[in-house]
Amino acid sequence: MAGRDLKALFSTNDRSVQAAKAFTNRSSQWETVAAALTEHLQHVTFPGFDPEDLEAPRSNVLVFHGVGGIGKTTLSRTLEAALADAGRRPSQWGAPGWPADRILPVRINLARSEGTDFEQIVLTIRAALTRIGRPLPAFDLALRRYWEVNHPGEPLEEYLRRSGLGSRFGQALPQQMQSALADVAQTLMLPGTIGSVVGQVTGALVSALRERRQTVRALAGCARLADLLEADPDLDTLSFYPHLLAWELGRLPQGRRVVPVVLLDTFEDIGDRTRRDLERLIQRAVWLLPNAFWVITGRSRLQWADPALQGQLDYTGPAAWPGLAHAAVPAPRLPAVPVTGRQVLVGDFSPEDCDDYLARRLTRDGQPLIGEPIRQVITARSHGLPLYLDLSVARFLELRRSGRTPQPGDFDHDFPALVARTLSDLTPDERHVLRSVSLLDAFDVPLATRAAGLSHEGPALRLTERPFVRDTPFGLWPFHLHGLIRSAVRNADDTTDDRWTERDWQQAAQRAFTTLGEQHHAADGPGRLILIACLRQGLRLARDHRLDLAWLTAAAWTYVSDSVWEPLAPPDTDSAGMDTAADALVELLSTLARRQHEHRARTVSRLTAVLDTHLLPGDLQEMALYYRAKSLRDTGRATESRRDYQQVADQGGRLAPAARRGLAHAARLAGDFPTALAAAQNLGWEGRHHRVLGDLYWLQGQPERAAAAYLAGRTEAEQHGKAGEAAHNQALRAFAIALYAPDQATAEIDLAHQLLAGLNLRATTINVRRAELIRDADSNSIDDQITTLRTELDNAGLASLAPAIELAGAFHHAVLDDHTALNATLTRLRQQTSAEDHAYFVDIAHFMAGLPLDSPSPARWLEGQHSARQRWRGLVNARRDHLRATR
Repeated sequence: MAGRDLKALFSTNDRSVQAAKAFTNRSSQWETVAAALTEHLQHVTFPGFDPEDLEAPRSNVLVFHGVGGIGKTTLSRTLEAALADAGRRPSQWGAPGWPADRILPVRINLARSEGTDFEQIVLTIRAALTRIGRPLPAFDLALRRYWEVNHPGEPLEEYLRRSGLGSRFGQALPQQMQSALADVAQTLMLPGTIGSVVGQVTGALVSALRERRQTVRALAGCARLADLLEADPDLDTLSFYPHLLAWELGRLPQGRRVVPVVLLDTFEDIGDRTRRDLERLIQRAVWLLPNAFWVITGRSRLQWADPALQGQLDYTGPAAWPGLAHAAVPAPRLPAVPVTGRQVLVGDFSPEDCDDYLARRLTRDGQPLIGEPIRQVITARSHGLPLYLDLSVARFLELRRSGRTPQPGDFDHDFPALVARTLSDLTPDERHVLRSVSLLDAFDVPLATRAAGLSHEGPALRLTERPFVRDTPFGLWPFHLHGLIRSAVRNADDTTDDRWTERDWQQAAQRAFTTLGEQHHAADGPGRLILIACLRQGLRLARDHRLDLAWLTAAAWTYVSDSVWEPLAPPDTDSAGMDTAADALVELLSTLARRQHEHRARTVSRLTAVLDTHLLPGDLQEMALYYRAKSLRDTGRATESRRDYQQVADQGGRLAPAARRGLAHAARLAGDFPTALAAAQNLGWEGRHHRVLGDLYWLQGQPERAAAAYLAGRTEAEQHGKAGEAAHNQALRAFAIALYAPDQATAEIDLAHQLLAGLNLRATTINVRRAELIRDADSNSIDDQITTLRTELDNAGLASLAPAIELAGAFHHAVLDDHTALNATLTRLRQQTSAEDHAYFVDIAHFMAGLPLDSPSPARWLEGQHSARQRWRGLVNARRDHLRATR
């Protein structure tokens, strides 16, 4: 569906440009309307339906709410057109399941600019019903009395002409009202000359109704007509007249029955949460006219199902409006209507819809005037908000008018108009909170209140009810701003009277940052969820606003202590642009998390860049140095790794025990097993002593002792709440057990996978796969698995793990007594090891196969080379015996 876009048309001299108001998709909203209207039609034709029932819950309202500019008004107009004329229904929308002549749509714009009041709402609905072609005497008589009292001397015909209702619906209403008045006068046998004097007719009719005269038996069926005619005909009384309209519609002959569909648009403009005068009148009309179907579009949800509004509105609570409650409730008195949620958030356009919309808005010779590269940029920036698309079209025309050819870079742009639209109906305190939370990725009411520097939570609570605030109920902080609104509030030129200065933004950032730190410190236990959430937001605030590290230092240490490595730092970090300590910390933690996905050489380079800035305090500088030592070891640069480890150990800081463990590992890698064993005795929990011992024992051919040590290490890690360390010990325990008890290894491998669930530990995962290789030795797939692992290790830069994978292959070939394959493996092992690292792996491969060793490594075996040879050969023979027994 499209119409002429006059604003765009008058923005260019190029007559070849065709400007159209494109309507895109919204099929799901049409399906919702069709389903709800179908249910309503079933309900009003149900034998038990009574339009005069004032107590039954109502299900005759459907609400579409959403952020300003999302396309609610366009949706309302399109719904009116589609209901009025099937030929104007968008091609994407399916055909409805009801006869077209039964539906009577009437749309009313409640925008302040329209000046619509309640009187005009009532007249518009009645004027639309003139299409039925007959008077509605009970209603018409009451309305005529109201009009003559409140508009003395003003003909209704003139009012209809002046308000535009006459041209919209014709002038049938005054004639139908006069006809109803004359019919009642004739029924009462009043002189024809006074048939036009509504006061006398009304008085006579009330008397006849009270006396239950047979002459007025048709109108006597309306039980409350006399009461309404006797009441003062003021605005409040007018709001009860829809009851008469409901009664009249209910008694129409079967062939003339219609269901009005009243579309109330821009509902947010009828007032606010403290001034509900017009809303009260409208709600009363909706309640008293249950056989009409009401489609309301506005920025916010209707609050009618909120019991707290009792006294402000006449009909409130979930029992009255079961479909409007946050969680739809059953309506036992409406068996024909399966009431579901009737408040629908109008969502953003999909990227495909955005592109289609832009392609059809401006055309020349049937081709899109806005090229695809520009459309892609606008779509990405829009977050699916139609208003942004419209503003971008206007910008496109403005750039052409200035003589420039629009380029994609011209649309990396925020519009002040978005800010104005968003702030227009917020209170000053709500605007203050909105600006504050635009600094945050997510928030709750206390965090928003503290970030805004307010002492009361009301404004933050009210803000969360706005449609541009999205709700994730199961999140730590359940609320976040619509992406485009957040960007606009933060970055667009704010021209409002209460706009913020740079100092205001800085102070808000500091308040939010401090509050995040307080929430982190106040958390029960070391919970990773609150830690990661606070770090993610705190790092961004500190980096973007050049804040001191404060609580981030302690949080960073907590983050690295468990080696879990959740994604953490903001994605747009740039190590070349580190100017503050916050920049350096963001880069440091980002590097540590990313090293699970990057080549370790890249990790070394990034950590070196952080260290060279000297921006971090001493303890965090030590953190960077320690993890560079680990990465250097992983890439096979043993000498440089030992240098960094030694420097950290000498400083005696928080990571000194871990650095001493690194030095013990270095001694083990070099084959100096006695030195590594001596160091392990003094490492304690902080130095992960059990894991260091397990690494020594399996190399000596004692996997049982290694498995026991790893179990002790896992238990100790679990006692300290260190999930990453527990998973690492379990992976190594599974490997050790696979060497001597392959049947038992499967359960241990499964447990390792369970402990790794949700963790991001690449090296540990590879150790589990190494355990699987050992367990499956003699399998036909082992060589293929090893080939795959070689590629993964090469891509990850984990050179230090490559010899361990080749050793697993040597075990497999030794079990099969495949000397050809074993020789190839020995060749690779000699290439991957050196005098410094893993040289003894070549020795162990010979021990496994029972081969003589002409040039042994300089390794110092804990119980001598002969003992190690016997144990490794024994493990291979035991596996052969096991395989023979199971075949």
